[in-house]
Amino acid sequence: MLAVQRHAPGGESVAFRHFSGVDPAAPFATLHRPPLSPAAPSGTVPPMPDPSVFPPTAPPPRPVASGLYLVATPIGNLRDMTLRALDVLAAADLVLAEDTRVTAKLLSAYGLKAKLERCDDHASARAAEGAIERLRAGEVVALVSDAGTPMVNDPGFVVARAVIAAGLPVHPIPGPSSLLAALCIAGLPADRVLFAGFLPAKSGARRAALEEVRTARQTLVFFESGPRLADSLADMAAVLGPRPAAVARELTKMYEECVRGSLADLAVDPRCQGPKGEIVIVIAPGETEVASEADVDAALAEAMTRLPPGEAAAEVSKALNLPRKPLYKRALEMQGR
Repeated sequence: MLAVQRHAPGGESVAFRHFSGVDPAAPFATLHRPPLSPAAPSGTVPPMPDPSVFPPTAPPPRPVASGLYLVATPIGNLRDMTLRALDVLAAADLVLAEDTRVTAKLLSAYGLKAKLERCDDHASARAAEGAIERLRAGEVVALVSDAGTPMVNDPGFVVARAVIAAGLPVHPIPGPSSLLAALCIAGLPADRVLFAGFLPAKSGARRAALEEVRTARQTLVFFESGPRLADSLADMAAVLGPRPAAVARELTKMYEECVRGSLADLAVDPRCQGPKGEIVIVIAPGETEVASEADVDAALAEAMTRLPPGEAAAEVSKALNLPRKPLYKRALEMQGR
């Protein structure tokens, strides 16, 4: 048992105890607690009957103050839940969930109960209003997605933005993320990354979206579904060229898999033909294209129809990733100076 203090609306500290860990000998924790007393303060969790499974050196939990907490949850393996996430979910007066049925099962796995409300694409605006009202009353509100870190391709963005705009506190509770997990095992550069979420379902719109990021000099990361995976990889190969890539699926689960190769090879790989599970595609940055003299002259000529030589050189320098001084000199030559 770990004692935690929760700040009540009037500024008082309400002491309570709750479980903040998982028995390492069990596949996951299923804990049984006596029902809350009707007189217990909101958010109070009664003492656990079982002794703590953690040594005395385990970091003590911090007070859970009023605020909106963006809580990361497991993406497939229940043992990836963090201690802080359990602390916050145990203290929360309200948990906003993308799918309350999914979150109810998650809470049950750790012996927790909470008031759940839906926060999906259709209910996020209403959820934001309710969250702000509760936060102004000094309550604790947690926001979770079905799996992973909220705000990453997630309707919780509407709630967080509204709470921030209202000047109320928002706190991250970091943890599992399929995006970061895929980057870790892809074997591709991870120092500069562009996450582009899901691509459009139809090939024409998908290729147009890929064209927008074709010249990006960062590693690209996309989410994709199994039925669309092969078609998406084929479009990626056509637009982005023969880049190294990795397809990661079922991350942290029993059948976790990461298939690596060129985009063209992955598009025809049997393992990428309609696999099950949620999928992350990681693609290496494209190689820098060096503009020819003719391309430079054409770009300068067009820019100088609108701008003086100095500004035209600066614009072309940025567009073609070339030094400005030689471009300025060439612009003056083209003007006959």
